[in-house]
Amino acid sequence: MTREHGAAQQLTTLLEQFLGGPLPVRLCAWDGSEAGPQDAPLVVLRSRRALRRLLWQPGELGLAQAYITGEIDLEGDLGDALRTMWGAARERGLHAPKPSTADRLRAAGSAVRLGAIGPRPPAPASEARLGGKLHSKSRDRAAISHHYDLSNDFYRLLLDETMAYSCGYWTSEEESYGPADSQRDKLELICRKLGLEPGMRLLDVGCGWGSLSLYAAEHHKVQVTGVTLSREQRDFVRTRIRERGLEDLVTVELSDYRDLADGGYDAVSTVEMGEHVGDAEYPAFAATLHRMLRPGGRVLVQQMSRGSNAPGGGAFIESYIAPDMHMRPLGDTVSLLERAGLEVRGVEAMREHYVRTIRAWHRTLEDHWDEFIAMVGEETARVWRLYLVGGALAFEESRMGVDQIVAVRPSDAGMSNMPATPRAWYREEA
Repeated sequence: MTREHGAAQQLTTLLEQFLGGPLPVRLCAWDGSEAGPQDAPLVVLRSRRALRRLLWQPGELGLAQAYITGEIDLEGDLGDALRTMWGAARERGLHAPKPSTADRLRAAGSAVRLGAIGPRPPAPASEARLGGKLHSKSRDRAAISHHYDLSNDFYRLLLDETMAYSCGYWTSEEESYGPADSQRDKLELICRKLGLEPGMRLLDVGCGWGSLSLYAAEHHKVQVTGVTLSREQRDFVRTRIRERGLEDLVTVELSDYRDLADGGYDAVSTVEMGEHVGDAEYPAFAATLHRMLRPGGRVLVQQMSRGSNAPGGGAFIESYIAPDMHMRPLGDTVSLLERAGLEVRGVEAMREHYVRTIRAWHRTLEDHWDEFIAMVGEETARVWRLYLVGGALAFEESRMGVDQIVAVRPSDAGMSNMPATPRAWYREEA
């Protein structure tokens, strides 16, 4: 058998028949055979188990599972490979031929010859396994715990010293300007958009590891209440509050947004938390933001979005990273906030900023690969590699977006207390 024959050639012939065109990648099979374009990304199938998994779970999720378990690998740049495969899928999605009964029978015969027929492989251990009613309080706690309680040490290694796990705001191209600088610039931008002044009260809904809560207290001297569903995050923030002597300015609680009772805040922030709320539950979430504010108070929502016809999170993200996540087009979120009684006063798109942010996280992952494996295991490390590379590509290709939305709760007389222009939101160029 030559390297241009065998399992790889059979697979290439079969896949091209179903795709309706040349395979966009080169295949290397478990028997050492290769087939496909010489200059294309190389996909390595390490066992027949990968084919069996794809037969049972065709599409994105099956491919992701095979990669996570190491049954499939890619040589070279993973981002280039995903970009190539996604581009081919986009081009051929509307033109792929519909297989006939004879085609399906031939495919079944090829699957038998390749040894792909067999019992369904178990899902990787890192897959989320949630029970209970969708977006019940207990299920939401479990969904948040799956992702954010991986361990504080993991996120401390992945992120910069700000511990901000959200899109940065990159204001410089200087080589010395890095991820931590972009996060501090993002935090300052949020504080300015909220018009924070000493003595004001800020509610930080979904406060994460406290980056905004601590920054607002330290730099703008406001009273901050942070809420999170993650015990790991709460404990981390409380430690940092004590270390920085901010006990009089910052409190953090383990609480669901649906349990918030107090109101009258001067400002409310929610940074990349709204994606976890759910579709049917978002009107109530928006109403809570409105209820927490005093008349004239501002809210800033930083939230990921997806196009009306473009897939966003997808099956892999929802199964391994953010269970029950829901994203919608930006305009739909703006409408929901307005229906809750908030007046939207500014929207800023930050999609390209997220490409840079995620790529910085990915560089850290690769630079400390052995440390991450020792900490969480190779399977989880591969989940995060696929998540970060795929996420950066989704923002790059505008399949996902992220935006900052500033809104105000007008007084009964319609007063907003907003500045005439947003110039105060941005630092003046030197």
